[in-house]
Amino acid sequence: MDGMRFEDLSVGQKARFSKTITEADILLFAAVSGDTNPVHIDAEAAKATAFGERIAHGMLSASLISTVLGTRLPGPGTIYLGQTLKFRAPVRIGDTVTATAEVTALDPARKRATLATVCTVAGKTVLEGEATVMVQSKG
Repeated sequence: MDGMRFEDLSVGQKARFSKTITEADILLFAAVSGDTNPVHIDAEAAKATAFGERIAHGMLSASLISTVLGTRLPGPGTIYLGQTLKFRAPVRIGDTVTATAEVTALDPARKRATLATVCTVAGKTVLEGEATVMVQSKG
């Protein structure tokens, strides 16, 4: 695997990944996760909610954080140990979600990194939290 090594990390490093959420993404996520809540998949039922329309699964947006951690920072070989999440706003079909991770702390003895994680749509925070990962070492 060619991800970063623990020794290559420093506080303040950032990486991002963006994806425009499609109808297909929502339907596939519902199929994979089993979350068939009507607010995600039934336009008529969703009209009666506070959102007035279908919204994406919160965990669909959260999964983009996993993309950043596993493919960009620290990258391949990273082991996800924990994640906190606070959902701040809905994501709708057609929204482009940008997931950002920033290294905030490093634990050299345990080869672990803590990262602030945020998902935004058009600059507005829709999700925020903190991730803990185990990172491969050079030694």
